[in-house]
Amino acid sequence: MTAVVPRVKKLRAIQLAAVIFLTVSGGPYGLEPLLNQVGGGAALLLLLVTPLLWDVPTILTILELNSAMPVTGGYYQWVKRALGLRFGFYEGWWTWLYTFADLAIYPVLFVQYLSFFFPAAEAYKIPVCLAVIWISAGINLLGIVPVGKVSLVLSAIVLTPFLVLLGTSLWQHGGHLSMPRLTLSGKPFSAIGIGLYTVMWNFIGWDNVTTYADEVQGPVKAYLKSIAIAFVAVVAIYFIAILLAVNAGIDAAALEETGFPLLGRATAGHWLGAIVAIGGMASALGLYSAVLLSVSRIPKAMADDGLLPSKMHALHPRFGSPWVSILCCSVVVSGMILWTFGELLIIDITLYGAALFLEYVALIRFRIKAPGMDRPFRIPLGVPGLVMMALLPLSVYAIAMGAAFLDEGGSLKPVLFAVITLASAEVIWQVICWRKKARPGPQPTDHA
Repeated sequence: MTAVVPRVKKLRAIQLAAVIFLTVSGGPYGLEPLLNQVGGGAALLLLLVTPLLWDVPTILTILELNSAMPVTGGYYQWVKRALGLRFGFYEGWWTWLYTFADLAIYPVLFVQYLSFFFPAAEAYKIPVCLAVIWISAGINLLGIVPVGKVSLVLSAIVLTPFLVLLGTSLWQHGGHLSMPRLTLSGKPFSAIGIGLYTVMWNFIGWDNVTTYADEVQGPVKAYLKSIAIAFVAVVAIYFIAILLAVNAGIDAAALEETGFPLLGRATAGHWLGAIVAIGGMASALGLYSAVLLSVSRIPKAMADDGLLPSKMHALHPRFGSPWVSILCCSVVVSGMILWTFGELLIIDITLYGAALFLEYVALIRFRIKAPGMDRPFRIPLGVPGLVMMALLPLSVYAIAMGAAFLDEGGSLKPVLFAVITLASAEVIWQVICWRKKARPGPQPTDHA
């Protein structure tokens, strides 16, 4: 008897743009440490230069690969087909682990902004974080379209406070905002490196939005349009937020500790601080739901290949969502919410950079071994040009890691943990191979 596959609605371009915005950014919330790390001038420069070196090559890569293979599992499938099942497992495993670190950040941020209204919220951090995690799990269980609709609403709530801030600040300063000087004190390399971690984290996730490509209506055109909209929105809102903070003259250390509601209060009083805090809570909820949507598709794809238990690919009979995967992700994140923001951020970026490297290798490998592959979107570069393009984000990644190793402020420990976590992929792969050999049936094969 043939199983009945649930028929589900597909995501439209405007909904996809909102999901992408929340997956990558969710507004400037979480960017607050940057001003204290490098100063106003360097912060604005990093926000303009880093996207060109770190994000644009990534966006071009995923647009080409996604146009050639718009399938569930996204980057996992690309790496698997280009480099073989072993490296596909590496990609899926690293991405799964870094996303756990990523997801654990957002409930903590939610509590920080909730404390603007209820200072006692910090005392109830764990139950509030768990509520965020499991409410988001419930939304994801309903399927991709509800997540898209919720993302549209949350994106509007996130952007509105900063548009109000911009208008109010321009009115107060006679329509002119001053640009700060570019100055660095102390250890410039270390400061820039740690600042890079903050900026890189606030710009990651473009590849995450491809894991549900076959659930998007007209995926090739939809992704091209939606990513362009989201990219412009992300860069603009980040630049505006930091520029407003500089012109408000607020203390950078206080901003890092209390968040952007301090900027709202300094600009126009408690009422604007409250609006910004509401935007921060919406951002945390939206980011969590959007990132969970993407990562929950990876275990399903890996389970289909026998790399994870078969139960992981079970779809909800009514909503068509990978419900077991969603619940498993939520359980793991529930155990990670006690980690600090700074440690999670460094672990997050270190693991993400390694997974991103495999995606660039997959892009170049496909160009070499399958030059005739149908690519509705094609980067206008040959293989040497693609190699040079890939070196841009990898150089940024190397600078950030180098600064973390040299930093005396406690960055070394999470980096070492992340490196050990990267090595765990090979250990788990060997366990999978050993278990498969001990059982009858298909074996995992490492072929390109």
